[in-house]
Amino acid sequence: MGADTMAGGMTYGLGGARVAVAIVDDHPVVLEGVRSWLSADPRLEVVATGDNVDAVLTAGPADVILLDLRLHGRMVVDKVSELSAAGQRVVVYSEHHEPSTILAVLDAGAVAFLAKHEGRDHCVETVLAAAADRPYVPPSLAGAMVGDRRSTRPALSDKEREALLLWFQSMSKASVAKRMQISEHTVKQYVDRARIKYARAGRPAATKSALLARAIEDGLIRPEEIGTYRSYASPDRPSQ
Repeated sequence: MGADTMAGGMTYGLGGARVAVAIVDDHPVVLEGVRSWLSADPRLEVVATGDNVDAVLTAGPADVILLDLRLHGRMVVDKVSELSAAGQRVVVYSEHHEPSTILAVLDAGAVAFLAKHEGRDHCVETVLAAAADRPYVPPSLAGAMVGDRRSTRPALSDKEREALLLWFQSMSKASVAKRMQISEHTVKQYVDRARIKYARAGRPAATKSALLARAIEDGLIRPEEIGTYRSYASPDRPSQ
């Protein structure tokens, strides 16, 4: 499933439709509150809600699944992996926002993480960013990641860091190549090298969101840098 969101424009989802969102939470009050937040935004359409992932998905396809990490007393990181492997965009939201938990769900394939105490604006922006395949860093994620300097922090070259930063700022790899005046193949090499370095350090980052979290965690990218070059990326669809 694809989605094209345009800030200030009229195109929100695939074919001009609104972004379809499914919400899974086992607390009715939270479920209704989040539904109200998302339904109030004209760019979003809540297509299904419930406390069971499989039951919710039978209601029809969704561009983004907003998934509570703890359902009926059990952490469902395995469900995140299952849904992500099936091609679903999963945004995990939870009261459990320790750095280890955040990285675990991102490593499992979630496209974003949102703490339950975040407000409506961060919830809406996180879902829209997920639908457009671009990273979004709410305060809880930034706070959890910044300042942790592990001994296993890989050494990235200046060019690798620059390529990652531009890619994280919603540029396609083709746009990154144009801005850096290098080939798209070289951009891919820089991104792949960063992933290899993290894997060798025992901290794999298979997805774009996981790689962003690792880079923020190690101080290689600052959360406030994300989005700086949004205007350069606007003509292009983000690329994984």
